[in-house]
Amino acid sequence: MKKLPVVALIGQTNAGKSSLLNRMAKKNIAIVAREEGTTRDNVIATIDDRFILIDTAGLKDPSDDFEASIQEQIQDAIESADVILVTLDSSKYFDHRDKKIAKDALKSSKPVFLVLNKCDLGESLPIEEFRALGIAPENIFYASATTGQGINELKRSLESILSREGSLAHSSSAAASRSPREENFQAPLKIALIGRPNVGKSSLFNTLGQKQQAIVSSKQGTTRDINRLTIKYKGRDLEILDTAGLRKPGKREVGIEKFSAIRTLSAIEEADICALLVDATEPHSKLDQSLAGQIIEAGKGIILIITKSDLLDDSTPTNFFGEENVKNRTAADFLLDQLERDFDFIPYAPVILTSSETGKNVTQLFELAIDIDKNRHLEIKTSELNKILNDTILSHTPAGLKNTRPKPKYIVQTDTCPPWFVVHGHSMELLHWSWKRFLERKIREKYPFVGTPIMFSFKNDKKEDF
Repeated sequence: MKKLPVVALIGQTNAGKSSLLNRMAKKNIAIVAREEGTTRDNVIATIDDRFILIDTAGLKDPSDDFEASIQEQIQDAIESADVILVTLDSSKYFDHRDKKIAKDALKSSKPVFLVLNKCDLGESLPIEEFRALGIAPENIFYASATTGQGINELKRSLESILSREGSLAHSSSAAASRSPREENFQAPLKIALIGRPNVGKSSLFNTLGQKQQAIVSSKQGTTRDINRLTIKYKGRDLEILDTAGLRKPGKREVGIEKFSAIRTLSAIEEADICALLVDATEPHSKLDQSLAGQIIEAGKGIILIITKSDLLDDSTPTNFFGEENVKNRTAADFLLDQLERDFDFIPYAPVILTSSETGKNVTQLFELAIDIDKNRHLEIKTSELNKILNDTILSHTPAGLKNTRPKPKYIVQTDTCPPWFVVHGHSMELLHWSWKRFLERKIREKYPFVGTPIMFSFKNDKKEDF
């Protein structure tokens, strides 16, 4: 099947490109705020299963290497697009930068539309004021991302021109020829990259995709939106979500950084598996542990990714992570020991030492994600579960009060993703947390459930759950 055609939104900062993308996608994908330069990575959305829309950063003069990297991405978006949407504020006269944007777009020899946004404000200039940009009059549209005015007309025109070129027609007919079973055979496995700012999420994202889709910079807080990349690995579609780095709540700035935090938390909810990235060169923080706790609380699969492992020296420095040097022990050995202590509440989480610089072990993420997904879908026979429960009771009888003790009777699995078990019995509210943990350990001895939490409910027969 031919891929969906691509439409790129380009224009100066604060022209309303992100708002247009959200309006056309009918959901909030790109961050929208009054600050200029909100979008810094290419944000992508599929519009009505008809075409892919790319929201680029605002064009401006590259004042440093970081801005130059942004501008290169915009040029890449133009080159990969089938149609280009030049976006302007309809209430303002165009300037030399707008003219250059339109000229560069027309130079690509691809269909170019001019979207005059913010027409709902009632201050739009006459269309004649914009014809000097050289864009065909029939391809100029007034629109409002806020109210939706002109959006349907714009979408119909885009579909029409894409259909005439054969891209849309081919894609639609191919999609129609597939049966519903083929269409929904297996949804993409979603993997979110989670971690503190500047831990190397975007670098790993780029290495995984083997292309520079997200911006990599030494400056903290580069990624603000959720960037997405779909990779096919051993016949399985894997969707990688690159999120903004999360600081401690008290250190988050008002505005964009607050939005980024919300995006990261929503990525955890959306993902099937979260890769928690930890910098090999920095001590682990309580925030890393807190993020791991949020992932587990959400019931998601988890992998610990140790980034920048190439910066660890083969020799062990004295007092590395507070320990004295030991013969034949490397920095990596000490690091793994420290991880085991810091994340002792998720002993089932696999650990990968990676380097985006050298590519070391990065594809192990794919292998582990697929294995963890299988674990999350695992269903255990009730007879097997009850054998484990009986063995657990025999080896460690639950303690209770003076005249009453909890009596677990039987256990069943009620759900997957994550696996969920319900234990039925009497006086279950008296079960101590240590016995519950012991039961989990016994289940994991036979069914390791590597990389996924398993959940429990304890139910009193003929009484309410608790």
